[in-house]
Amino acid sequence: MRTTVGIIGGGPAGLLLARLLHRAGLDCVVLEARTREYVEQRQRAGMLEQGTVDALREAGAADRLGAEGLVHQGIELRFDRERHHIDFPALTGGRTVTIYAQTEIVKDLVALQLVEGPPLLFEAEALAVEKPESEAPVVRFVHEGREQTLSCDWVIGCDGFHGIARGTFPAEVSRSYAHDYPYSWLGVLADVAPSCDELIYARGEGGFALHSMRSAHVSRLYLQVPNDTDPDDWPDERIWDELAARFAVDADWTLKRGPITAKSVTPMRSYVHEPMRLGRLLLAGDAAHIVPPTGAKGLNLAVSDVRVLARAFTELHRTGSERLLDTYSEACLARVWQATRFSYDMTRMLHAQPDGDAFENRIQLARLRRITASRHAAAELAANYTGLPLQG
Repeated sequence: MRTTVGIIGGGPAGLLLARLLHRAGLDCVVLEARTREYVEQRQRAGMLEQGTVDALREAGAADRLGAEGLVHQGIELRFDRERHHIDFPALTGGRTVTIYAQTEIVKDLVALQLVEGPPLLFEAEALAVEKPESEAPVVRFVHEGREQTLSCDWVIGCDGFHGIARGTFPAEVSRSYAHDYPYSWLGVLADVAPSCDELIYARGEGGFALHSMRSAHVSRLYLQVPNDTDPDDWPDERIWDELAARFAVDADWTLKRGPITAKSVTPMRSYVHEPMRLGRLLLAGDAAHIVPPTGAKGLNLAVSDVRVLARAFTELHRTGSERLLDTYSEACLARVWQATRFSYDMTRMLHAQPDGDAFENRIQLARLRRITASRHAAAELAANYTGLPLQG
């Protein structure tokens, strides 16, 4: 097989890149190791920055998003049994965010890809990227029981944290930075209408809790739990009781309860790999960086990488210039590190410390008080949450 751009990974980053390249007149092939059913059902983020919404519109993949997405004007912070609204449009010059599940984004992109192209191969496991620093890199992969090769001009690794693309980088050129947090999230999906109009970030006595949603009828909720927590140790009633306690405020508000349809535990980690380019192999999304979900940056960072790549390849296709490709890593990493900092700050501000550090507890409250009392501090949170400007 032969193509201009070989894309490893058929998640939202790889699929969106393929769609944007296709519309710009570039040929590409997407290799996805999992089945279509697995990819379309994989639960991940659901909060979209305006830049992500714009990219999906540019790709022609926003019809359902426009009809079903929930536009949010802000978030609510809860602590000391108080409620504080952070008004995004007022603080950012009109910016908002949109709730639309990653599963639905993937379904939309897969449907378009299979009808209009370019090629998308499911159950095509990439084994290695060979000769990435040459002008003709090759991806070896297994599909339909036999090993095959995909010859490319460029290879994009959108294959996630555990994929093979990042491992192609030699140790002497790789720099990685990681931070593991001493707690995890227990996440649940529930067939019940959300108890709020916007996301609630709560710092309760028992720890952090987040109330999100997937639609007008499905709620997504999270609890801070110890690392290595077994979801089976948390029966439904215990989950609802703990959520109610952490969301509690001195106001007329009640948490709606309903059937829990899914439970999972997510470890909290920050990770950044530098650089994001090795010759003609480039990394995008989770293959290059991971952030804790507190700041809602994971999917949005992946999309910002893809937007920079799409611009760079479009310029190459139209003018022959590799200028934007040459600055890809630097441009993306500037935004990645700002999102990593924001996610770290949000996480440290809202989560209870496992050791019960009284000093850290007071510092967290001081940070929250500053944000809710100062327009300048609130505007800084809102600017980061709704998305920093795209670079590159």
